[in-house]
Formats: sequence, structure tokens, C-alpha cells
Amino acid sequence: MLIPTGEMTLGPFFPPEFARGANDLTVLEGRKVPGEVIEVSGRITQLDARPLDNVVVEIWQADSRGRYDAPDFCGWGRAATDPEGVYRFRTLKPGAVEGRLAHINFLLLYSGLMRQLQTVMYFELGADPVLDAVPAARRELLVAKKISTGWRFDIRLRGEGETPFFDD
Repeated sequence: MLIPTGEMTLGPFFPPEFARGANDLTVLEGRKVPGEVIEVSGRITQLDARPLDNVVVEIWQADSRGRYDAPDFCGWGRAATDPEGVYRFRTLKPGAVEGRLAHINFLLLYSGLMRQLQTVMYFELGADPVLDAVPAARRELLVAKKISTGWRFDIRLRGEGETPFFDD
């Protein structure tokens, strides 16, 4: 079996510490931010369901009041997947932004991808202009599952059950 080298794959290549320490959005400048603290985690897999290690996962979201411009909440975080493809964030459960359901935006960066991948995680199905743009049979793929430790949002890059992704 041939092993791809740096010359054979697309960069960028991220050092493992690139995303370390940016996955807790519940503290800003040493102070706890107001709102319901939740954990969002999931597993990122490729076509054959194998996990992807060292995917950089960025999120951005509104605060618990549905504001992106809140002075007491950053709203942005970064994590990297572990060898099992698992990422994890501590954040606030976002409030609904006017005209939208409560959601968290995701951006994936990975060596070998031709472009950044963007998707959205929802907490429930309902009327939302972005969710409405996804075929009805695939909308459930954008809804996180409630688990004992918070919310689980698995992301599949290709194949059956592929997560819907959106263009810039």
C-alpha cells in the first residue's frame, strides 16, 4: 500500500496544537458568560465510516439571547478531532436569531480537502430559510441528538448519510 506524502496531498497541514484551548466558549476574559452551558460533540467520518483525525472544526453562533454582537460572549471556537474523529465544544445553547431557528454554524478544515466545508447544526426541525433549502428527506441530518452529556452532531463527509454542506 502506498502512503501519500505531503507533495501528493493538499494543505494546509495543521499542527495538533493549532486548535488546543479554543473549544470552551463559556468563559470570556476570565468571566463566565450568561446562558445555559451545553456540550456539543460529534464524530467526523469519511466515505467508508473511518474517523478523520486532526480535522479543524470551527463554530460560530449567537449567544443565548440570539445575538451575534453580544459584548459578553465571543461566539466563536475551534477544536480538532482526535484519532477517533471526535470533536468537543463547551458553549452556550444559542437563542433563535430573528427569522431563524436556534443553530450553530460549522466550518471544517482538513488537509486534502479542496475547499472549506460549511454546515449548520440545529436543535430541532422547524421553519428556517437555510433548513428549508435542504431537501426534506435530508433535513434530519442537520439536527443534533440530545444525549446525557449534551448534544451530539456527527458529520459524514461523503456517501450514504452525508451531511448537507453549503457554499460560501
